[in-house]
Amino acid sequence: MTDRYASFVQSGAGRALVKRLGLPDPPRLRRHTPGDPLLPGPALVGAADGGRLAEPVTKILTFAGVEPRDPVAGTTAADGTPQRYGALVYDASGITDSTGLRQLYDFFHPHARSVLPSGRVIVLGTPPTECATPREATAQRALEGLTRSIGKEFGRGVTAQLVYVTRDGDAGTLTSLESTLRFLLGGRSAYVSGQVVRVGAGTATAPADWNRPLDGQVVLVTGAARGIGAALAKVLARDGAQVVALDVPAAGDALAAVANEIGGTAVQLDLTTPDAPTRLADHLAARHGRVDVVVHNAGITRDKTLGRMDADRWDQVIDVNLSSQERINDVLLERDLIPAGGRIVAVSSIAGIAGNRGQTNYATSKAGVIGLVDSLAPVLRERQVSVNAVAPGFIETRLTARIPLALREAGRRMNSMSQGGLPVDVAEAIGWLAWPASGAVSGNVVRVCGQSLLGA
Repeated sequence: MTDRYASFVQSGAGRALVKRLGLPDPPRLRRHTPGDPLLPGPALVGAADGGRLAEPVTKILTFAGVEPRDPVAGTTAADGTPQRYGALVYDASGITDSTGLRQLYDFFHPHARSVLPSGRVIVLGTPPTECATPREATAQRALEGLTRSIGKEFGRGVTAQLVYVTRDGDAGTLTSLESTLRFLLGGRSAYVSGQVVRVGAGTATAPADWNRPLDGQVVLVTGAARGIGAALAKVLARDGAQVVALDVPAAGDALAAVANEIGGTAVQLDLTTPDAPTRLADHLAARHGRVDVVVHNAGITRDKTLGRMDADRWDQVIDVNLSSQERINDVLLERDLIPAGGRIVAVSSIAGIAGNRGQTNYATSKAGVIGLVDSLAPVLRERQVSVNAVAPGFIETRLTARIPLALREAGRRMNSMSQGGLPVDVAEAIGWLAWPASGAVSGNVVRVCGQSLLGA
């Protein structure tokens, strides 16, 4: 689906009109292309007094091909002009009370206008639940307000994120911190902003080649025939995965086309039938012996206001969007088909966070997906299996194309990017959570919504 307004804004006449009338100004987003550098310029790296993360972050950036600059020595370019940065990265883990928050102002104020278009802002901190005192926890929680405000202020496609890193870190923590920084700094996170990511302790394995972070992994994608599911299958295959693409028999032709294009396999299966989990498990066991990553993407809508909704509409949405995920997880885990180091990634929705008129069934199911992540994460930690979710906002698909024009335009503009996202944006976020290097990232719900004005 084409966003005609965004295309017009990129023209000379469009730019003049937007500036004159103060209309929404959708920036051209920097998305991932294999072989591109992680950032379009150096990264300015700062740290609060006593910060514990600046040193490992600087090493990660250097290894990833990003030039780190010091706030004192690195603010001028080679030709003597003020330096422009691909990213501002600040280690706030040393802030232990509210008075220390002034250090954030001292770092960001002089450099707020020096970030390149589609640049990145990342703040690193300590999870408030791990802080030694209530004052420290208060200060660390305050970081969320900073990053979310920066995401709305800087504009031009600049994104801002907060990454909480556990104190009880190990080798897996550092590997997952690297995977998280590579995702958030690069073009893969073009439509992700204002998010809080928690990196804990856990098993994580760095890839031999960061351009193919899923090499050797068997990945199941449900709902893979069209839209986000098809984009998912393509992105995961691009990253090296052997993709098992699943959808209902009625979508068989489209499913086969996707599987053939990526060199994967197609499974036609209705997940709501009683024997579906067993049949799926038998197939994975016979063909692959395991499944390293399970992506629960299959979902439906049956919209009506609650007072006018019949029971079938309610039951169908809950069964497909939530209950089928639980049944599949149960069987695959019971049969040990998801090995240590495995990943479960589920697709929620902004509707599950903010609610939506006429979608009580859908919002209930997608909020349930968030509950699934919250409840499974501590249980699966002992099995070294991570579980996370993404929550898309307005994504340009055939489903959103059916929305009435006024509502469609509101969905596109009511976010910090002033535009809808693309299916590939959701796919890239899921890909990051599926990487073996992201094993210490678990229990997260990451919104892919351009920092929507709706919800938390």
